[in-house]
Amino acid sequence: MSALDGKVAIVTGASQGIGRAIALGLAREGAQVAVAGRRQAPLDELAAEIERGGGRALALTADVTVEEELDRLVADVQEAFGALDAFVNSSGVIDVAPLVDTSVETWDRLFATNARGAFLCTRAAARAMIAGGAGGKIVNVASNVGLMGAVQLSAYAASKAAVVSFTRSAALELAPHGILVNAVCPGPFYGTLIGGGVTEHPSEELRKQWETLIPLGRMAHPDELKGVVLLLASPASSFITGSALVVDGGSLVQA
Repeated sequence: MSALDGKVAIVTGASQGIGRAIALGLAREGAQVAVAGRRQAPLDELAAEIERGGGRALALTADVTVEEELDRLVADVQEAFGALDAFVNSSGVIDVAPLVDTSVETWDRLFATNARGAFLCTRAAARAMIAGGAGGKIVNVASNVGLMGAVQLSAYAASKAAVVSFTRSAALELAPHGILVNAVCPGPFYGTLIGGGVTEHPSEELRKQWETLIPLGRMAHPDELKGVVLLLASPASSFITGSALVVDGGSLVQA
């Protein structure tokens, strides 16, 4: 048996990059996976890929900034699969700009998706898990810059720092219910949001710029984050909660 056989998981931000890799990883370990995001077409393609591999999947659109949509998402997944064991919030947005040029609108937009989204996802999952009485696992994808700061990323770094702090508080409050809440803090990954766009195929200049900041000397692939998330979503992490696990090739240490 695989570590997640029979478990039910939701992954937001699943239409691309890290979220997509996480969803595929959970499915390959036996979980029934609901993939969520704002665009239906890529979610349908991902769900079909999971099912071709012998898994069970459900593709549902949801905006992590809208509480009613997240409540509906959780309810629909429970109706379809009968439970909710793990919730992975991989949604995120970024904007790159000098502090003095960062607008209030940009600040609010990043906090709406990154920080408010983590709160709403965690709350919706926690309510369902508490009602179910069997505990569960919640994983929020933050960022290493939320722990160290970064030039021209002040709003993004602040919003991800909020995710880390919120995750720790949620872990304390939800521990009596057997709900474990953790964050993962990736560095530069292919397929993540850097420089205002998805870095599936970054320019040579961008790649070299980021690689100079990484002791391992390269950017990471989305599959290199899924192992940490699989750990946090599985029974193997039964005594880990309130943690912020850094996956950044040593960037935080170098900083």
